[in-house]
Amino acid sequence: MEQALVDELEDLGVAHRVGAALAPLTWYRCGGPARVLVVPGDAGELAAAVRLCREAGEVVRVLGGGANLLVADAGVDAVVLRLSAPAFRGFEVLAADRVRVGAGHDLFTLCNTAARRGLAGLSQLAGVPGTLGGAIRMNAGGSHGDIGGAVQAVEVVDLTTGEPHRLTGNALRFGYRRSDLGGIADPLVTAAELRVTPTDPATVQASVRAILAEKKRTQPMSERSAGCSFRNPDTSVSDRPAGALIDAAGLKGFRIGTAEVSTRHANFLTLDPDGRADDAIALLTHVAGVVHERFGVRLQREVVVWE
Repeated sequence: MEQALVDELEDLGVAHRVGAALAPLTWYRCGGPARVLVVPGDAGELAAAVRLCREAGEVVRVLGGGANLLVADAGVDAVVLRLSAPAFRGFEVLAADRVRVGAGHDLFTLCNTAARRGLAGLSQLAGVPGTLGGAIRMNAGGSHGDIGGAVQAVEVVDLTTGEPHRLTGNALRFGYRRSDLGGIADPLVTAAELRVTPTDPATVQASVRAILAEKKRTQPMSERSAGCSFRNPDTSVSDRPAGALIDAAGLKGFRIGTAEVSTRHANFLTLDPDGRADDAIALLTHVAGVVHERFGVRLQREVVVWE
C-alpha cells in the first residue's frame, strides 16, 4: 500500500520522502523517522495528497513547526503532512484591521512582521514557538493572552473527507489550549484571518520586547525544550498551575537519562544535546504519576507525543 501511495505522489509531482528524519524538524531535535513525509506545494497538491491517503486508508499526522512535539525514537508509522511550502506561509494585509496568514507561517516572524507594520493584537504570541496552524489548533498563548482572541476566520481541510471549509463566527470556539473548528473531527488548518489594530509601530515593538524579556527571565528559552509540558489544571481541580504542582512535588531538576525537569521553570522539560525522545516521554509519564500520587491531580500533556 505504501509503495502504491508513493508511486501516485510521484506521478502527481508532490514532494515526499520515504523514511524521512523528523528530529531536525522538531524543537527537541530528537526522535525517529516518518514512514512517509509529504510536503505539498500548494492547495491543489494538498487536496490530492489527502485524497490519496484517505483512499489508501493511511494514518495521517500533521507536522507544523514541531514546537510542542516529541516523536518516539522508533519513529511514527504514518504519513506526515507538512505545510512548509511558500504557498502556506503567506502574510497578506486584507484591510486596515485584518490580515490573512498561512498555516505554515512562523509565529516569531508573524509577531515581528506585525510589530514592524504597527499592527497590534498579536503581541501575546511573542516567544511562543511554532507555526500559525498548530497555534490555532491548540489555541496557543500564555499569561498575556492566546491566539483565539485574534482569530476572525479559519480555512481548513477536513482530513476525514478531504473537503475544504472556511469557518467564521460561531463555528470557531476557543478554550484553554483547545479549539473547536466547526465541529470537524480532524481539521487541518491551511490559513487564517486575524484581527489587528493599526497603531504606532514603536508601541507594538516595545510590547513584544517586554514580553520576550519576561519569558527569558522565567523560562529556559535557550535550552532544548518545547514550551510547557503540561496544561494547567482547571481551577476546580487545583488552584495551583502545573509548574507549581511539579515544583511542590520536588521534581525540579529530576532526571531520567538525557531528559530533565528544568530548574528554572518546573513545567518545562529539557534535553541534553544527545537527548533521546524515549527518555523525555518516560520523564513526562513519571512527573504526571508523582503529581497525581501527591496531590490527586491528573496533569494533561501539552506536549504532543507520537509513538
